[in-house]
Amino acid sequence: MAVIPPDEARAALAGVKVLDLSNFLAAPMSAMFLADFGADVIKVERPGSGDEVRYWGENKNGVGLYFKVLNRGKRAITLDLRTPFGQEAVKRLVADMDVVVENYRSGTLEKWGLGYDTLKRINPGLVMMRVTGFGQTGPYRERPGFGTLAEAFAGYAQISGYPDQPPLLPGFGLADSTTGLMAAFLAMVALHHKRSTGEGQYVDLAIYETLLTLIGPHVINYDQLGMIQERSGSRLPFTAPRNTYQTRDGKWLAIAGSAQSTFVRICEVLEVPGLVDDPRFADNRQRLKHVHDLDQALQQAVGRFDLDDLLARSADLQSTMAPVNNVEQILADPQVQARENIATVHDEELDAPLRMQNVVGRLSASPGAIRAPGPALGRHNREILIERLGYTEADLQRAGIELAD
Repeated sequence: MAVIPPDEARAALAGVKVLDLSNFLAAPMSAMFLADFGADVIKVERPGSGDEVRYWGENKNGVGLYFKVLNRGKRAITLDLRTPFGQEAVKRLVADMDVVVENYRSGTLEKWGLGYDTLKRINPGLVMMRVTGFGQTGPYRERPGFGTLAEAFAGYAQISGYPDQPPLLPGFGLADSTTGLMAAFLAMVALHHKRSTGEGQYVDLAIYETLLTLIGPHVINYDQLGMIQERSGSRLPFTAPRNTYQTRDGKWLAIAGSAQSTFVRICEVLEVPGLVDDPRFADNRQRLKHVHDLDQALQQAVGRFDLDDLLARSADLQSTMAPVNNVEQILADPQVQARENIATVHDEELDAPLRMQNVVGRLSASPGAIRAPGPALGRHNREILIERLGYTEADLQRAGIELAD
């Protein structure tokens, strides 16, 4: 299903103007979330090469696929911010912007004459979202930082994996993605402040900080009890059962029993009522003390059923079980299809329909939508630089900026 909004004016962020100077994943994703809900986002890339994400991962006909997702709904122009022309063009654009998103190393934009103090003089109401590895302050502020480093630094890797094996990093950009979510939220917080006071501000966000907060009760447990959480596979230190189990037909099932009533229903589905009466498993704290025995008993029970049988039984009894899906299974799932969690949009660069994750969350009055996949490099140079800012083709040629056909 294509999700081009029939009425742009109904979009929740219609009229919000965003200048995306960022590259890679975290900061561009924050601008993607804003574009999903109707913000007018202009993405600035280096002439010739563009955002490095264009060359990440898989491609089709030389066109990077993940770029299409991260930069959906945006217009793309090329400027070299190291040059006077690029700096002047950014300043012209900033005069009419609500938000600027950037993720250069601390001090880089200041070196180019594009720091917040300079841009605020042009546009006092400007909100500037600054995403860096370690933030704008502190002894690490000048260090390069990526999501992988943040996942280690924030403590995620230390608790991921099994006790007798090395720490595990996630199989996707977890720190970057959570930072993108937080950056979009903080941009809206700052915009609300602006609408109340007329005052702009900059937002200083380090990539490791969101994950450090989301990761769980580490800090308070250490502070009050001296505990340091270690790796425990798919288990959690505060609730049991919580793990994955293999079914008779070789597939995998996730089970979570955070409440006593859910544990009772799990045992009912698995036809092991005796586990409920076992004093080792009488309540959550007892189950945590005997979690190894519990997992062995549950695996033995799960192994007597095929996956589809268990899922059907679980649905009938309102139990807390879910299949461990791969992406093919996700796209075929009737719940995902009914919720339209996957969108299909036409891409003019590949001249083909593309499926990607849809806008997250539904607003009843002003829903978000994907207007288009990420555009070709410099696709909107003419529209923005010539028609909007008033430069000539000769100006662009002297600056080494190409115009799309």
